[in-house]
Amino acid sequence: MPVSQRQLGLRLQRLRQRHGLTQAELARRLGLSPSYLNQIERNQRPLTLAVQQRLKDTLGEIGGLLDRDDPAALVDPLEDTLRALGHTAVSPTELRALAGNLPQVANALLDLHREHRHLQERAAALELQLGGSHGATPLLSPGDHVRDHFNRERNYIPELDERAEALYAEHGLTPDTLAPRLRQLLADRHGLRVRVDGQAGDKRMYDAATRTLWLPAWLQPGQQAFQMAAQLALLEHGTLIDLLIARAGFDDAERIALARIGFSNYYAGALVMPYGEFLRSAEDSRYDIEWLAQRFAVGFEAVCHRLSTLQRRNAPGLPVFFMRVDRAGNVSKRHSSTDFHFSQVGGTCPLWIVYEAFNQPGRILTQVARMPDGRQHFWLARQVSSGPPGFGQPRKTFALALGCDLRHAGRWVYSRGLDLQGGSAVPIGPGCLTCERMDCLQRAFPPLRRLGPG
Repeated sequence: MPVSQRQLGLRLQRLRQRHGLTQAELARRLGLSPSYLNQIERNQRPLTLAVQQRLKDTLGEIGGLLDRDDPAALVDPLEDTLRALGHTAVSPTELRALAGNLPQVANALLDLHREHRHLQERAAALELQLGGSHGATPLLSPGDHVRDHFNRERNYIPELDERAEALYAEHGLTPDTLAPRLRQLLADRHGLRVRVDGQAGDKRMYDAATRTLWLPAWLQPGQQAFQMAAQLALLEHGTLIDLLIARAGFDDAERIALARIGFSNYYAGALVMPYGEFLRSAEDSRYDIEWLAQRFAVGFEAVCHRLSTLQRRNAPGLPVFFMRVDRAGNVSKRHSSTDFHFSQVGGTCPLWIVYEAFNQPGRILTQVARMPDGRQHFWLARQVSSGPPGFGQPRKTFALALGCDLRHAGRWVYSRGLDLQGGSAVPIGPGCLTCERMDCLQRAFPPLRRLGPG
């Protein structure tokens, strides 16, 4: 497939330079004016078929100038790399231009990222061998730094939790009345209008100029309440959130922005599922997630996330850890109210029940598992999807895993009928790169510490 005209300029320039020709000399050989060739190299003039034929007659082999197979193959890896590094503002057009015009630079970026990932993996393997987290590392992404801060707090932020619960009680809120009452509260206190729009994007958009909060029409009432509560947190508790961010030690723009989202979402979850009422309901139902989702008019994932925050000093809930993964093994959420350690490159063991959830959508799967250090856990997993309904509409699909130490498993409704003595526990690990189980039939490659340097 021929490369687009907009990608040819720098390629032609490199081809000319490889032949040791000046712009004026090549223009003379092609029978063009130097200014015309200059415009071609600057993508201001098309490289016509007639000029392409003259190039072949003058230079002979011009392979690579018109072939886009290799450069096109760089676009998706470049997009994945930049996204992983937190750079999402680069457009597909810019990526295609980089891959087409500067393939060597594009490959250098990919090589650097592969080396970056390799260093991350080796650091995680060493961290696991040393027995846990030993402080923040510069290899972590901004998102991982923010998540690690929440985990160091046992995923419980009392200042936000208590304020959310107090507001819920003050206004006599219930799951049925929460969305309309929050809409009215935002209008009365802040002059903010809430508009539901079928064309709105993902989750919410706030227009400060018109004081309008736009919500997509496909959100359920409980999800709308969550988004309104998150906006309320930013409006009414911005000073507190800034204080929490400063206390966490975040001082760069990206981490501050991610932390602000994390704290406002925490407040929203605490308002939609107020601590005392939610904990009582969880205990009464033996932590039945689907029942709790129905009770508080929220989604399965929201309940899992809230369960991982129930660590109030005088009224703790079941100590759980919560993870969200995609089919490729990327861990996009990791929260723990316990001392469970999440390896930064963990979560890719093919024996872990969370990956089977993709094959059985809608079902809650359970597993008793044993880690290489001998600790045994109870896990449940389920696939979830979100996004606008309708045929052909793009949707996000993940698998959620919620677990606890095996000694607490009897408190789960899902543990009924399982062997909780650990005799039939499935041996799993944090992923082949950091797992020491050499007798595993699913092992894809040896652990990093056995690979040697480099």
